Amino acid sequence: MSGDTSPDSYRHSRGDWAVVVGATGALGGAISRRLRRAELRVLAVARDRVGLDRLAEDDPGVVPCATDIGKVASIERIAAALDAPVRIAVQATGLPRAGPLSTVDPDALGAAVALKAGGLLRLVRAVDDRLDAGSRIVALGGHFGSEPEPHATAAGVTNAALANLVRQLSDAYGPRGVTVHLLAPGPVDTERLRGLASTAAESRGVGVEEVLDEHRAASPLGRLVTAEQVAWAVGMLLDSEADALHGSTLALDGGARRGLF
Repeated sequence: MSGDTSPDSYRHSRGDWAVVVGATGALGGAISRRLRRAELRVLAVARDRVGLDRLAEDDPGVVPCATDIGKVASIERIAAALDAPVRIAVQATGLPRAGPLSTVDPDALGAAVALKAGGLLRLVRAVDDRLDAGSRIVALGGHFGSEPEPHATAAGVTNAALANLVRQLSDAYGPRGVTVHLLAPGPVDTERLRGLASTAAESRGVGVEEVLDEHRAASPLGRLVTAEQVAWAVGMLLDSEADALHGSTLALDGGARRGLF
């Protein structure tokens, strides 16, 4: 690990790593592709071996790592796969469906926090020895962490906990020149969102597009965030100027958030 933490020292070689947890999901896949364009090797972490192989089949710079970030064994599996500095580590694991406040299983809240926040901590421990000045630790949270709504109970509780953990990590890693970031997308136009919209539409007796239009209407722009926009934000954090965003939450919701701060 270098002792120079000045921005001028931030460089990465073509052999450096990006570690993306949740790489087989819509967001994780888009992020992996974006980081490959930055000439980083990508360690793609997920439970879905078939999905990992599909992600890597056309690109030797994507290395599959089949492991469950929800389990402690993932720390050793990820660490063992790394042979060079880690330029950026991204926790992009999605949450299982948990239901609204009226029906959510209380135990599901703890499980969701353990997966997202606990998974972030496992990722950080796995890459710790490979982090250097200018490395980035990135977590994907979400809009409901700061804008609670009863229909997204698990997401709201989990993403609020994730924001707290990011601030703790920023205090711990800042002196090493390693920055920590939380991205909080609004509803993202993915197959997962469309599946949720379909379920909601069926229960309400309305069309899927009507539910999706409600999500779109939450933004003054009248549209959903895309996976590519989230991936762009992750790629932007590679710039040395992104040090200024250390410890902060970057909202990617098209103006949907109503709070001032």
